[in-house]
Amino acid sequence: MIHYISTERISLEQLKQIIDGKYTLALSKVAEAAIVKCREYLDRKMEDLERPLYGITTGFGSLYNVSIPFEDLSQLQHNLVMSHACGTGRTVRPKIVKLMLFLKAQSLSYGHSGVQLQTVQRLIDMFNEDILPVVYEQGSLGASGDLAPLAHLSLPLIGMGEVLYKGQVRPTAEVWAEKGWEPITLQSKEGLALLNGTQFMSAHAVWSILKSMRLSRWADLIGAMSLDAYDGRIEPFLPLTHQLRPHQGQILTGKRFIELLQGSEIANQYKEHVQDPYSFRCIPQVHGAVKDNILYVKSVIENEINSATDNPNIFPYEDLIISAGNFHGEPIAIPMDALSIAMSELASISERRTFQLIHGLRGLPKYLVAKPGLNSGFMIPQYTAASIVSQNKGLCWPASCDSIPSSQGQEDHVSMGSNSATKLVRVVDNTETVLAIELFNAAQALEFRRPAKSSPAIERVFTDYRKEVPFIDTDTYMHPYIEKSVQFIKQEQYL
Repeated sequence: MIHYISTERISLEQLKQIIDGKYTLALSKVAEAAIVKCREYLDRKMEDLERPLYGITTGFGSLYNVSIPFEDLSQLQHNLVMSHACGTGRTVRPKIVKLMLFLKAQSLSYGHSGVQLQTVQRLIDMFNEDILPVVYEQGSLGASGDLAPLAHLSLPLIGMGEVLYKGQVRPTAEVWAEKGWEPITLQSKEGLALLNGTQFMSAHAVWSILKSMRLSRWADLIGAMSLDAYDGRIEPFLPLTHQLRPHQGQILTGKRFIELLQGSEIANQYKEHVQDPYSFRCIPQVHGAVKDNILYVKSVIENEINSATDNPNIFPYEDLIISAGNFHGEPIAIPMDALSIAMSELASISERRTFQLIHGLRGLPKYLVAKPGLNSGFMIPQYTAASIVSQNKGLCWPASCDSIPSSQGQEDHVSMGSNSATKLVRVVDNTETVLAIELFNAAQALEFRRPAKSSPAIERVFTDYRKEVPFIDTDTYMHPYIEKSVQFIKQEQYL
């Protein structure tokens, strides 16, 4: 299947289909025309310049006042890509790099960047051939765009750097020789168009939001299983309460729990206890707040991925070239930090439910084994979840509230959004593990409610889960079962 890059708005759901469905990309006629018109306008403008144009006929950053001779403009852009490839740390996971390729091609296709058609086409070719540049996590301030990581993304265009191809990291030059591809000679402004932009931050955000949406739905499903396993009350989920405090996420969470537990023998049986702990009773309020935050951040990121975020901005029809600040990451840095907090809270309340399940209350044995003492049972999985939740709290310190001036003070306020982005990925990964540990415990606890049954929806998930993870009768090696639990909630068929 082919997705045609155009000026039409793209949603995160569409982007997920493109990445997961192994679509190939192509430029629409509209996008081709916009790219060509902008490049032709810039070439004409270069012939009769009355004043310096930042990054086109000048140096970069604090070197904005250094004019570059016409014959050196191509070398200027080549040097920019090479010199800015200063990333370090861990390599970015391949799926996020593929998102970066898509988002960079999309952003350059609006006809406001001045790149050559062949430059965008090569990005598309790399996407289609699954040739993924090696990009590093650290190095961007999230202000003049994601300079260092986008330099690594762009190095292969000029035949440099390394790429992941068919499972191996190889020098770009070798792969290009095999493909019969020639390095691109960058023209004026092109290096700057490639490096200015928020595609590193945005790709991490897209990946995190899509995963957060899945985990939010799993949190409801797992929470419902835990509620029944704990013999919890259904009343806190009834709609009357939520009508008094009509937050959208809260209302939706209450509704979903009623649906998930419809037909549960356990939910409908007599309860001796009048109230449940907050980690059960306040699920609509906490899970709901997370849902609301995900939707907000999703709306912000969808705006971002449908934007031109390089600099200067070129307006052929208005005969204007404007040096401004669309590359600054603040509009998405703050929301990414907020999403980290939201997902951390989803993990936090999940760990508390795990804690309640192993406490030896409401007819459940301590640590969910028949002979506690001889067996430690589910004691330590809760420790693991607690450790991860604690790490999340440290990761939730907002990177976007920091700024370290750079480029001799010309770039005197930066977003640090790249750190917001990489931290967010870690928090989301951590949350997935904590939820998987809750599922591990909830399924074990539910067994002690037999012969009473939960709802058909919960029992279906329970039955399939038991095909992967057995009931734990006596102490055993737990790590593999936690890993299988993580893999289990990567599925979407139950959601």
